[in-house]
Amino acid sequence: MSAIRIFVPIDAAAQSVGANEVAAAIAMEASKRGIDIELVRNGSRGMLWLEPLVEVETDAGRLAYGPVSAEDVPSLFDASFHSGGEHRLGHGLTESIPYFAKQERLSFARCGVIDPLNLADYEAHGGLAGLRRALTMVPRDVVAEISESGLRGRGGAGFPTGIKWKTALEQPAGQRYVCANADEGDSGTFADRMLMEGDPFALIEGMAIAGHAIGADIGYIYIRSEYPHAIATMRHATEIWHAAGLSDFRVEIRVGGGAYICGEESSMLESIEGKRGQVRAKPPIPAISGLFGKPTAVNNVLTLAAVCDILAKGAAYYRDFGMGRSRGTQAFQLAGDVARGGLVEKAFGVTLRELVEDFGGGTRSGKPLRAVQAGGPLGAYIPATALDVEMDYEALAATGAMLGHGGIVLFNDSVDMAKQARFAFEFCAIESCGKCTPCRIGAVRGKEVMDKVIAGEDRTSNLALVEDLCEIMTDGSLCAMGGLTPMPVLSALRHFPEDFGRE
Repeated sequence: MSAIRIFVPIDAAAQSVGANEVAAAIAMEASKRGIDIELVRNGSRGMLWLEPLVEVETDAGRLAYGPVSAEDVPSLFDASFHSGGEHRLGHGLTESIPYFAKQERLSFARCGVIDPLNLADYEAHGGLAGLRRALTMVPRDVVAEISESGLRGRGGAGFPTGIKWKTALEQPAGQRYVCANADEGDSGTFADRMLMEGDPFALIEGMAIAGHAIGADIGYIYIRSEYPHAIATMRHATEIWHAAGLSDFRVEIRVGGGAYICGEESSMLESIEGKRGQVRAKPPIPAISGLFGKPTAVNNVLTLAAVCDILAKGAAYYRDFGMGRSRGTQAFQLAGDVARGGLVEKAFGVTLRELVEDFGGGTRSGKPLRAVQAGGPLGAYIPATALDVEMDYEALAATGAMLGHGGIVLFNDSVDMAKQARFAFEFCAIESCGKCTPCRIGAVRGKEVMDKVIAGEDRTSNLALVEDLCEIMTDGSLCAMGGLTPMPVLSALRHFPEDFGRE
């Protein structure tokens, strides 16, 4: 009789709530009872409110139990959970849990399913098919496939990936680079981390495809220093990949120094080169003159993961998901005061209300929802009365909001929106690279003026000054750091005037 396979996530979020202790307790209890098990440390399925989520492989499928603590393990064995027994922590088949069953898992199809560092497991679940097909194609045809899929950058800007690759490919012969931007610094976001920890070969495969498409033989993954587990997993994954000799493309890991601004592509390139992370003036764009002055394709982790699916299944398959100019799926991340926080991969066009209420279950505190911030700390605040907006690049832009990296943070009715507006300026003042005056000085002045507004000092003239500062920062900043800081400020003013002393 073969060993019973039991899965306990090694994802950082699961570890933070005791997954390692649960895994150790399961191994000890199984040994004590003479039960033969194979303990697999997988990635997270993304249902973070159920972590640590323990799964047991059965003939009917994988059964889920969670959230499990080390103290729960003896009772799980008493209930014969290892053979599918019922327990108060049981949720039935993992893929039948409504939160999970209603998703469209493309980029995250393997995450939480496979052993992250088992290349054979990765291949058995569809991995490498995209790269193998790409290597039979000439570079321009690979670029054309990406263009036809409608794939746009998942890092926030939504720039068409095919155009970026085509530009790099068309540059004069010579050294080229691929850079994966894994400096995931937006509040409420964790999709990049989840994928790197749960399905690292997908990122490497996507980079190898990009390398073939633009003629690059080396790539760099720039990971924020706050992700030690992801860094360790990606380093191990690259060693396994290189040892397997799957392609001539080489991947190296670079660790960031904790600067939010290095999420901006040109600042990231400066950091990889060993310089201070400061934004570069454009033009030239990185696809023409990027890393070390050479043509460089800079893509987000989720963009590169999507590339694998597109090459494996074809552009039309991917394009059939989504709406308008937003094709494929997006990994939405639910955080803040939310009952069921986690990752939801859905085709573009899902409404914010569906994500917040159907998946998120509303607020965890039970207090009324007041606002949702979409798109990270520089994203707009959307009032609870406007949740029917479709999650699509253009639809959100039409309302004065943005999709960003897919982060969605919930705030209950205790939030003070004037203080949130002040926080936006303060955040920019701290994280600005300091290169341009509108961002460097505007954020500091904005924070000072908001202090006066909150104190009730000459609110009318000071709020007019805030709006003037926002206009200058939007129009004059060198990059999106200063250019987007006004978005949360102005959205708070527009939707919640009462918090600013306005009627």
